[in-house]
Amino acid sequence: MHTLYRLTPLALAALAVTAFAQQPAPSDGADMQALIAQLEQLKANYAQEVRRLRELDMQVQAMQARLSGRAGPGTTPAAPLAPAAASAVPPSSEGYASSAAEAQQAKQEARRSVDDVKQQQAALFSRRFTIENGLTYARYDRKQLTLNGFLALDAIFLGNIAIENVESDSLTYNLAARWGVSPNLTLNLDVPYLARRTVYQKGGAGGAAAAIAQEETNGSGIGDVSLSANYRLFAERGWRPETVLTGGVTAPTGRAPYGLDWKVIERDDDDYIRFAVPQEQPTGNGVWQANLGVSMVKTADPAILFANAGYIHSFPRGFSDIDSNPDTVNPGDVKLGGSVYFGAGVAFAFNERTSLSISFSDKISTRASTRFKGGEWVKVIGSDANAASLNLGVTYALNQHTTLVTMLGIGLTPDAPDFTLAFKVPYML
Repeated sequence: MHTLYRLTPLALAALAVTAFAQQPAPSDGADMQALIAQLEQLKANYAQEVRRLRELDMQVQAMQARLSGRAGPGTTPAAPLAPAAASAVPPSSEGYASSAAEAQQAKQEARRSVDDVKQQQAALFSRRFTIENGLTYARYDRKQLTLNGFLALDAIFLGNIAIENVESDSLTYNLAARWGVSPNLTLNLDVPYLARRTVYQKGGAGGAAAAIAQEETNGSGIGDVSLSANYRLFAERGWRPETVLTGGVTAPTGRAPYGLDWKVIERDDDDYIRFAVPQEQPTGNGVWQANLGVSMVKTADPAILFANAGYIHSFPRGFSDIDSNPDTVNPGDVKLGGSVYFGAGVAFAFNERTSLSISFSDKISTRASTRFKGGEWVKVIGSDANAASLNLGVTYALNQHTTLVTMLGIGLTPDAPDFTLAFKVPYML
């Protein structure tokens, strides 16, 4: 490094002047052209050496940031270049940094796509405070064919055929705040607001197989609020990925799906309810939940690998009515089944602003249980679920503090939404 610093423009100019003074006066234009060519060659060599100096300077600063366990505004910069070399650096329009400050900025811009991916998959510990606005649309459409009868001679069906269809559209606005308490710890608060519309269709209305009854219900309100924390166990170093431990709790602040008022659409002559729907859609699970998970991120330029896994535990809670029959009221307890979630994916940083990600995520839930007052726990048949999705995402840095995140999720199993479309705008300080 010191040898490179001594080859400054002053030294190069002195060599050129000495060589020029020792030569006789040019007798024709050929000697002048040779001197001009020699000068241009010296300039090109000098520019190449400056670029190498800047690259080494950026590598030293990146290594210092990695050793200190943090990157960004709190990073201690490397020692500046020698005054002679720094004062004679060509302007930034030549394609390289013109000062140590610009070199540091270029390094941070090169890491921007990586930081945006980490912000979505785990946590970005170099940011002091982040406010995130998110909007998610989900579409759910499920059909169920119900056969009431029997087959005669394995060919002719005798009985009624009813097709039940449930179509649901939900729009969720989520306001999230993330506070970087320390270089290895962040606290997160998520407050969702839901608006949901559901259409119920049932075949065989009035006893006629061709008739279809339809009813639409809506619901909106605050969802279940979550409070969580991210702790960085290991920073990325060598082959080891950055590993983050996540723990949190979700409060039942939304409208529970139990004890809702029902709307009876159709009854039989014997007063048997054939078709009934809830008058208002729920906005939450109705129970307290706790989750514990781990996520990992590994950069392999230009790819960014990430994975996560965790478990969600639901606590039992009592309600004034857990009976699905609109004509009866039976208090009791509800215990949702535990859920295991996992996922993995890869992101590609196209440049300092844009990255594209593709991932797979799955959530497997066991059966829920109910217990009427004074009774025993009973498993609810059909309450288990396996919701798997294929996710495609794009992040684009709008400016130094704001990023636009888009995500398209495609359901792979019947329990998952048909598709989800999400937009997030995190503002980072």
